[in-house]
Amino acid sequence: QVQLVESGGGSVQAGGSLRVSCAVSGFTPSLYCMGWFRQAPGKEREAVAAIDRDGRTSYAASMKGRFTISQDNAKRNLYLQIQNPKPEDTAMYYCAAEPQCARPIIESFSPHQYKHWGRGTQVTVSS
Repeated sequence: QVQLVESGGGSVQAGGSLRVSCAVSGFTPSLYCMGWFRQAPGKEREAVAAIDRDGRTSYAASMKGRFTISQDNAKRNLYLQIQNPKPEDTAMYYCAAEPQCARPIIESFSPHQYKHWGRGTQVTVSS
């Protein structure tokens, strides 16, 4: 059974740093595309970053510069580092996995392309 469990969210002041994590199990992560998405209240879910099975990363245009997606060597943990968080980064952050991994999926930045989802971890940034 595929499981994605996010952690590491919480409250942080603007200008700090925060890392959220996603523990994966029940599938072979080296075969999957993985991504981070976020959703603020009243807004649509939007892509932050993605990583393909070869470890190549891609970032949504508005997310470049302050977000870094990474994995551990075993690819059992996916991370998202948020540098200099801003109040507008306040959202529920989700990790997602897609077994039919391909570059078009990575570069689509579409949540509809991902089959498996975690329940999310809340990040709240105060000014």
